[in-house]
Amino acid sequence: MTAAKTIFITGVSSGFGQALATEALAAGHRVIGTLRNAEALASFEASAPDLAHGVLLDVTDFAAIDAAVAKAEADFGPVDVLVNNAGYGHEGIFEESPIEEMHRQFDVNVFGAVAVIKAFVPYFRQRRAGHIINITSMGGFITMPGISYYCASKFALEGISDALSKELKPFNVFVTAVAPGSFRTDWAGRSMLRSPRAIADYDASFDPIRKAREDKSGKQLGDPRKAALAILQLIANPTPPAHLLLGSDALELVRSELQRRLEQIDAWESLTRSTDG
Repeated sequence: MTAAKTIFITGVSSGFGQALATEALAAGHRVIGTLRNAEALASFEASAPDLAHGVLLDVTDFAAIDAAVAKAEADFGPVDVLVNNAGYGHEGIFEESPIEEMHRQFDVNVFGAVAVIKAFVPYFRQRRAGHIINITSMGGFITMPGISYYCASKFALEGISDALSKELKPFNVFVTAVAPGSFRTDWAGRSMLRSPRAIADYDASFDPIRKAREDKSGKQLGDPRKAALAILQLIANPTPPAHLLLGSDALELVRSELQRRLEQIDAWESLTRSTDG
């Protein structure tokens, strides 16, 4: 059996966070989970009284994060694994989506994750041990119409994860960006913020995409429980990768996109080289 670890997971009330917390607790790990209200916290702790510990925290309350992490380390630590899971999807045509909605998307998906990482890195570095897992998305590699703000946030988190993995490697601290494909979570359902439609020019190209996304919600290929089990395998590995895709749809779409980029690089190679010297 894998040695029990202490895992700090942001956003354990739904989606991947809930699935991962459930499977981690079942496997005997201690889970410190962030939740945004007292009722959800009580329910989480009651699910496994000796192993489940709730922390009231909104990851956009940046001023509260350092103290919350310090208290978790003092009360339940040392934390072995941080999983930045808290996040949501924004859907909207770029031209129709207020910039305030992009600010909110980045506050949750990027700056919230970064603030939690910053709180944990000193502990991990000083202990010369730790694993940071950032839940990104295949939308951090590929893009689709209507989710430009979401993809931008996940591209950002992928980039931060990759650079950070190189900075922390000398201290035996690993960083893995886990990029799921389509899973049966609330991402495309109640959790998604959708900007209202206004410009008729986009009706033909985008309205069918929005409807298909809504209709597919809850029927996606990916099983959150299997994603959780895969992440537990990742946590157990002594040399985890910097990037991990989850789901055959993510695998096929990302491979195809990377191949398309290579072909485009090759096609424009001469112009690229023309700027040397």
